[in-house]
Amino acid sequence: MSETSQLESFDPEVSEGCCSKTLMQSIVHELKLQMRIGLPLVVMNLLWFGKMTTTSVFLGRQGELNLAGGSLGNSFANVTGFAVLYGISAAMEPICGQAFGAKNFKLLHKTLLMAMLFLLLISIPISFLWLNVHKILIGFGQRENISFVARRYLVYLLPDLPVLSLLCPLKAYLSSQGVTLPIMYTTAAATSLHIPMNIFLSKAKGIQGVAMAVWITDFIVVILLTGYVIATERLKENIWKEGGWLDQCAQDWLKLIKLSGPCCLTVCLEWWCYEILVLLAGRLPNPVEAVSILIILFNFDYLLYAVQLSLGTCVATRVANELGANNPKGAYRAAYTTLVVGFASGCIGALVMIACRGVWGSVYTHDHMILNGVKKMMLVMAFVEVINFPLMVCGEIVRATAKPSLGMYANLGGFYLIALPLGASLAFKAKLGLEGFLIGFLVGASVCFSVLLIFIARLDWEKEAGKAQILTCSREEEETSQGSRQDRISK
Repeated sequence: MSETSQLESFDPEVSEGCCSKTLMQSIVHELKLQMRIGLPLVVMNLLWFGKMTTTSVFLGRQGELNLAGGSLGNSFANVTGFAVLYGISAAMEPICGQAFGAKNFKLLHKTLLMAMLFLLLISIPISFLWLNVHKILIGFGQRENISFVARRYLVYLLPDLPVLSLLCPLKAYLSSQGVTLPIMYTTAAATSLHIPMNIFLSKAKGIQGVAMAVWITDFIVVILLTGYVIATERLKENIWKEGGWLDQCAQDWLKLIKLSGPCCLTVCLEWWCYEILVLLAGRLPNPVEAVSILIILFNFDYLLYAVQLSLGTCVATRVANELGANNPKGAYRAAYTTLVVGFASGCIGALVMIACRGVWGSVYTHDHMILNGVKKMMLVMAFVEVINFPLMVCGEIVRATAKPSLGMYANLGGFYLIALPLGASLAFKAKLGLEGFLIGFLVGASVCFSVLLIFIARLDWEKEAGKAQILTCSREEEETSQGSRQDRISK
């Protein structure tokens, strides 16, 4: 060894500089990985929200009654159907992500098939609920003509339940492996046909045609993604030959169902909260103006939510992959790198919202009262977005560690025990109106974020990596480990 190298090896300043350089390189590498996963997801989510907007536009062309009934049907579908399916499919993220990191392709394959079968089973009671939607709406005091239009819309939207039962698991299966470009391309291909389909079907079938265009678009994505998965799996012969597709046992089902409940409730509690807020806004002194402002505000929030959702999927994939690969330092680095990105993205999102508050409302209306309300509320909502971004990241970190129940309890406490009661008090008793609701949401989201952040700060990453090895081990490995454990005890 040369004298210079000896000095460098014993020089603490040189050693510290090398460590700092290595750390910076690893963070840059992590950011590149997350950009590769996340950017296609941002585009995909924006396209998905664009599909929803297109559906609303074509419903509006069907007349006031069809617009009201169709929008009500969409809200009912989101609350009782889509939130449930998306929530249950989220249970795949920790299992598939950790299985891919551990190179346990059998578990990856069987989880995809189990999730599809489970969602198809769940779709059956949801279908009966949709078929009786008119009775439910009339029971809650909704007008009969609007209720029957909502039912007619949902009857023609029913095929979207089995379609999403296949689509959601396919997306989770690919994204958990960091494969997101095919999801973006297939979504772009399908949504490019969504407007032409709406033009043709809305003229031919009216409001029923608008509903049909929704599930046909999703079905095209399912066909394309299924073809991609089959083709790529066959190209990777060693992975395809791992099999495991039909190798389910009671323990595998138990793992999936155990994670499905909290994951489903976490998503549902979040989606339901926004729907409840719209209903409460309808009870303010000027309900039409208040609901209009809130809907316009949420439409901008949906654009930012596309980025939030992508960040969340990125960190869930990276943390789960690293834990599955028994690399606790990598999982720690991925989690905290994304948290910093989440904070920065929240600040950028807030600044964009503030910059657009003068023009966003004019996209929807020319009413001066609504425009002024949108300007004011977007300023308040910008502070909520600063918290929403890192909150989403924290929720997905928790899910990636296979602890979704903590996210569920945090959402329940933050939004339902604090945000809604406090917001309602400020809106009605303090007479702050919509501003009161948003302040309540800001406080509730801050509490929810603080709880999750404290939990993440206290995580033992070595222990979590050990748990991931248990979650992803095969039946044979588990039987072997149990047998060796019993041998040691007997000796």
